[in-house]
Amino acid sequence: MDFFNALWTSELPDGRFETSIQSIPFDTLPSDRVLIQVIYSSLNYKDALSANGHKGITRDFPHIPGIDAVGKVMFDPSQTFAVGQEVIVTGFDLGMNTHGGLAEFIAVPANWIIQLPHGMSALQAMQWGTAGLTAGMALSALWHQGLRPQQGEIVVTGATGGVGMISILLLKHLGFQLAAITGKMDQYEFLKQIGVDRIIDREEFLSEKPRALYAMQFAGAIDVVGGEVLTKIIKSLHFGGSVAACGMASSVDLPLQIYPFILRGANLLGIYSADSPLEKKQEIWDKLAHVWNIPLDAISRTITLAEAPAFLAKIREGSHIGRTVVQIKP
Repeated sequence: MDFFNALWTSELPDGRFETSIQSIPFDTLPSDRVLIQVIYSSLNYKDALSANGHKGITRDFPHIPGIDAVGKVMFDPSQTFAVGQEVIVTGFDLGMNTHGGLAEFIAVPANWIIQLPHGMSALQAMQWGTAGLTAGMALSALWHQGLRPQQGEIVVTGATGGVGMISILLLKHLGFQLAAITGKMDQYEFLKQIGVDRIIDREEFLSEKPRALYAMQFAGAIDVVGGEVLTKIIKSLHFGGSVAACGMASSVDLPLQIYPFILRGANLLGIYSADSPLEKKQEIWDKLAHVWNIPLDAISRTITLAEAPAFLAKIREGSHIGRTVVQIKP
C-alpha cells in the first residue's frame, strides 16, 4: 500500500484554507516511529482550529488534524508494543504539528502511546477521547482536594461541549448535586436529562454588578470557559472550595483580586491533559474503563471521515453539541 486516506488541510494561494479527504503518500509519515492503523478518532475544538488554518495550533501546512486516535500497532521500531496491540494516543503534539488521527494511519513516538485499557472498546475510547481524559483529570484533582458530594453543589461551565457533558455525567455518577452554566438555553431539557439539577443562564450569571466577593453558592467547579465566568465562580465558592480550570473558550484573562484566595481559602486547580505524563494518563484511562465506567451513547454520535469537515465547521460556529466520534476503519 503506497497511499492512505486522510483529512488534509492545505493553504491556497490566496491565503484561504481548504480541508478535504485526500489520498496521501505513505512517505508523508516518518518511518522511524510507531505506525498505527487508526480505527476511530474524535473531533475536538483544536481540530476545528487546525482544519481552519489556525497558525497558533498548527504552524505548517498541508497538515492532517486530529488530536485523538485509537487503533492497532502495525510496526514498532522501538519494540515497545506488539504488532496488533490496541493502543490510544491523545494530546502531546498529535494533530497539531504532527500529522493527526483523522487519517487511516498515524506514526508517533512510543512515549506518546498507552495501551487500550482492558474492558474498554475502541469506540468507547474515542467517545471519551481528550474530552473525557480532561474531565477525568479535573474530577481527580477536585477529589484529591477533598471535594465530596455532601459538601454542596458543583457547577460545570461549557455544559453542552464534550468536557462539560462528560463532567456532568461523571459527577452525577458519583452522587454530586449539579448546576450548569450555559449560553445555550435551548438545550435546557437535554441538560436536565443527563443529570443537571439547576441550569444557570450565562448572561444572567454575569449580569450582577461586579464585587470583590459574591454570596457563597458552589462547593466546587469544573470550568472550560475562563474569563469573567471563571472569575465570578471563584468569588462565589464556599470556604475552601476548588475550581478545576481546564479551558479558555471565552478568555485567557482572569480579572481577579486576591480576596477569594485569602478570605475564603479558594483553590484554583490548573488542568492540562495534553502533555501530562503517560503514567497520569494511564491512571485516568484505567478509571474511565473501570470505576468511572459509564455509558456515553446519550451524548455521542459516530460519523464517517467524509462527514468530518462539516462537523468541524459546526464546532467553529459554536453549534456543535456533545461528542463526535469519527470511524476511520470500517
